[in-house]
Amino acid sequence: MPQALDRTALERVIAVINGKGGVLKTTLTANIGGMLANNGYRVLLVDLDPQGNLAEDLGYTDDDRDDTGRALAQALMFGGGAAPIKEVRPNLDVFAGGPALDQATAGLSAKANKDPDGAKLAVAHLLAPIAGDYDMILIDCPPGDETLQTAAVAAARWALVPVKSDKSSRKGLGAVAARLDAVLGVNPTLDLLGVVLVDVGTSAHVVQREAREHIAELFNADHKVVFTATVRHSEATAQATRERGLLVHELDAQVRKGPKWFEILRGDAQAQAFAPRTASSVADDLQAITQEVVARITAAEKQEALA
Repeated sequence: MPQALDRTALERVIAVINGKGGVLKTTLTANIGGMLANNGYRVLLVDLDPQGNLAEDLGYTDDDRDDTGRALAQALMFGGGAAPIKEVRPNLDVFAGGPALDQATAGLSAKANKDPDGAKLAVAHLLAPIAGDYDMILIDCPPGDETLQTAAVAAARWALVPVKSDKSSRKGLGAVAARLDAVLGVNPTLDLLGVVLVDVGTSAHVVQREAREHIAELFNADHKVVFTATVRHSEATAQATRERGLLVHELDAQVRKGPKWFEILRGDAQAQAFAPRTASSVADDLQAITQEVVARITAAEKQEALA
C-alpha cells in the first residue's frame, strides 16, 4: 500500500528545471534562496544534481558538511528522513548533492518498474514531513537525469524554468513541458511559475522580444509566462562567485567595501583580487528575479484564497 502523501506543506516548493545545462539553474537556486534567507525567509535548498555545483556557490565544497549527496541518495532510495546541512547561511539549510545521487537514479529507476508512482514521489515524501519548517524550498534539478527531474517536479507546487534566448536553448523547453505533464497524475496542483531569460545582453531588445514570443507560443500562454526581469551575462562575476564560495549579493557587498581606485593609485591600498565591477548589476538582476518569484507566488495564493 503506497504511503499517503499530505501536500499541505509543499505549497511553496519550487523546482528549478531545464533539460539543458549551462542555463544558470544552480545560480538561480543559490541566489534566490540566499536573498530570501537574507530577508528573513526560512529557506531549504535541495541539490538534486550529481555534479553538486550548489556546494561551490555556497562555499561548502570538500568541507566536513559536504557528503557528496550520500544522505540524500539514501533517503530517496530507502525512505525515511535525512537531515539537511543547517545554517549554511542564516535561515538557509541545504540538502547536499553530488556523485552519490547517481545511485539514487539507479535505485529509483529500478523501483519505477514495480511502483512507478512511488518512484516519482520519492522527493515529495522526503520533503513533506519537514517542509512546514520553511517558508520556501527550491530544488536544483539536474539537466540530463529524467528520473530525478521527474521526482523533483512531482514534489513541487511550482516550476521555474531558466532559458537562454537563442533558438538552441529554447528547444529544451518542449522537454520541460512534457516532464511537467508526465507528473500531473500524482501532482495535479503543479503549475508553471514562469520562464526566466538568463545570460542575456542588456542591449539585445529585439532578441529578447522574439524569445518572449516563442516561449509564450510554446506554453500556449501570453507573454506574462516570461519573467519581466532577466539575468545579464557576466562571466567574470560567475567565475568570481564560485572561486570565493560567495553568492552574487555577497560578492557585491565585498566589492563595495573594497578600496577606491584613487586609494590604490596613490598606494594607500591594494586592489582586491578578482573583483568584477559587474557584480553589482548582476546582483540587481537576481534581486529583481527574487522579488518577482515572491510576487507571483503571493498573487497566486491570494487568488486561490478567493476562489
